[in-house]
Amino acid sequence: MNRLAGVTSPYLLQHADNPVDWWPWTSEAFEEARRRDVPVLLSVGYSACHWCHVMAHESFEDDTVAAYLNTHFVPVKVDREERPDVDAVYMEAVQAATGHGGWPMTVFLTPDAEPFYFGTYFPPEPRHGSPSFQQVLEGVVAAWSDRREEVAEVAGRIVADLAGRSLVHGGDGVPGEQETAQALLGLTREYDEQHGGFGGAPKFPPSMAVEFLLRHYARTGAEGALQMAADTCSAMARGGIYDQLGGGFARYSVDREWVVPHFEKMLYDNALLCRVYAHLWRTTGSDEARRIALETADFMVRELRTAEGGFASALDADSEDADGKHVEGAFYVWTPDQLREVLGEEDAAFAAACFGVTEKGTFEEGASVLRLPEDSGPVDAVRVADVRARLLAAREQRPRPGRDDKVVAAWNGLAIAALAETGAYFDRPDLVERATEAADLLVRVHLGEVARLTRTSKDGRAGDNAGVLEDYGDVAEGFLALAAVTGEGVWLEFAGFLLDIVLEQFTGEGGQLYDTAHDAERLIRRPQDPTDSATPAGWTAAAGALLGYAAYTGSDAHRTAAEGALGVVKALGPRAPRFIGWGLAVAEALLDGPREVAVAGPVGGELHRTALLGRAPGAVVAAGEGPGAGAEFPLLVDRPLVDGKPAAYVCRHFVCDAPTTDAGELAAKLGG
Repeated sequence: MNRLAGVTSPYLLQHADNPVDWWPWTSEAFEEARRRDVPVLLSVGYSACHWCHVMAHESFEDDTVAAYLNTHFVPVKVDREERPDVDAVYMEAVQAATGHGGWPMTVFLTPDAEPFYFGTYFPPEPRHGSPSFQQVLEGVVAAWSDRREEVAEVAGRIVADLAGRSLVHGGDGVPGEQETAQALLGLTREYDEQHGGFGGAPKFPPSMAVEFLLRHYARTGAEGALQMAADTCSAMARGGIYDQLGGGFARYSVDREWVVPHFEKMLYDNALLCRVYAHLWRTTGSDEARRIALETADFMVRELRTAEGGFASALDADSEDADGKHVEGAFYVWTPDQLREVLGEEDAAFAAACFGVTEKGTFEEGASVLRLPEDSGPVDAVRVADVRARLLAAREQRPRPGRDDKVVAAWNGLAIAALAETGAYFDRPDLVERATEAADLLVRVHLGEVARLTRTSKDGRAGDNAGVLEDYGDVAEGFLALAAVTGEGVWLEFAGFLLDIVLEQFTGEGGQLYDTAHDAERLIRRPQDPTDSATPAGWTAAAGALLGYAAYTGSDAHRTAAEGALGVVKALGPRAPRFIGWGLAVAEALLDGPREVAVAGPVGGELHRTALLGRAPGAVVAAGEGPGAGAEFPLLVDRPLVDGKPAAYVCRHFVCDAPTTDAGELAAKLGG
């Protein structure tokens, strides 16, 4: 065992038995490099990363490579999910130097943590124009020994370039009608009319852009926005990126048709998509959207929920095949012979036609990814359900993909919001309970006694790394959604506590936000990225939560901070809408008000449910009755029953409508 034994990260623990003498990211590792006068090899990855596993098996488990590494370097291993700040800083350097990035990320540093040589995956032998990992190591050692001045010059130039990239807030003022219209036009230009989604291969699920499209439609009635959202969601739901047997989405599709996924399943993708499909159902009443939202929620609870009530971060892409080899997608794919073995000849032929399984295969070695081809025609729903159940039962006997049991605060915040709303929409109180239990875990373990969020936990034990901006923004968003659904004001209180820390520790001049706190560990650059990628950026997540909290409480400080943060959306939205989808969704909420809905009446009653189902972008909902309701939610202060009946009060832009006791009238006020 090396120095990774005893850490909380499942990814680091995967490397604890390597012959490489790994260090975690600590100041002691760099002191050791300084003492020995050797460079640091920084290797960054995550547990569900297929190519991280490949490089580990090829190089880090090799005794010869390990001996060379241990002699000439201080090797440092980082889980990008535990330390997104370290990952962000060095990924920016990799992308600037090479024009691309990805994981595993391989960076060589001076003992002062300054990068001077970069890469991602390096093969064990020279291949496709790439040097072998051993050649790279030898080249770095030669440069360190013979050209130290050149190394220092390169490192200094890179650090100076990164330091000069400080981001201003993005422009004066907040995004308006012009910017959101330009963003819609930009998405339309990049839209794949044939297959849904945006851009070409690889194609990622555009959950945040779809949320913007749904909100834009709700506010403006733009049919084109709704059509892009609905068609994209339908294409993904029918594609191989969606697990047609067990529910839940894979990370991305390697092709533009959504046929073959990269099979890892991430909590954040499924949380975001579960919420998007629930919102699509709220907008259109689509049976397909309802099914996908519920199946995805059930997948998260069934396969990602931990014993402590939180949600694990990922399922691996790889698992053992019939020969005992670790292969990508082995758990999920099927051959015609495997269908016949489980279903018999007649039902196997039916299943092959229904799920697009061919003799040639759509994946590797004659296997196919299950999907619902557009040309499959009418189907017998009862027979499909029977076949699905039998195939799922058979699949359960296969070796399962590994699970990363690490609980990430931000991603659990996304899951809380998704499960709370899905449970409320579809009368599934069990999903609301699961959301509440995850929220309890975050308060009990991730906040604990320190009153600051911890990024991760495992087995109920908090990790050592401080929460970053996305943790505060996404957890606050989850707590606000839970408050709206349950009528429990304590979640509003906790959200406010987290957002006060955002104001105190993460906010700079002019509304700009930083990914790390003012008192966080100092890296070669303070990370600051406003663009949404796989998850909402900390910047836009915080903006959305600040805006929602201000609507609940009337806090001018929080609304001002939200508007300051949205300046970056005004600048980037028209130019790069695919990469600031959540920021655009928050901008839609700002343009709409957001509306404030106070329901003086029972939680779960007709008016409360009608309010939750309203489509007005970013609307906040408070429900409760009796004299104590105002203590739970400021919105409920001085909001009495009307003629002894439950009543709903809707306010917007500092103007309030007359209260209504009629659910239909309330729905009309909220675009329902």
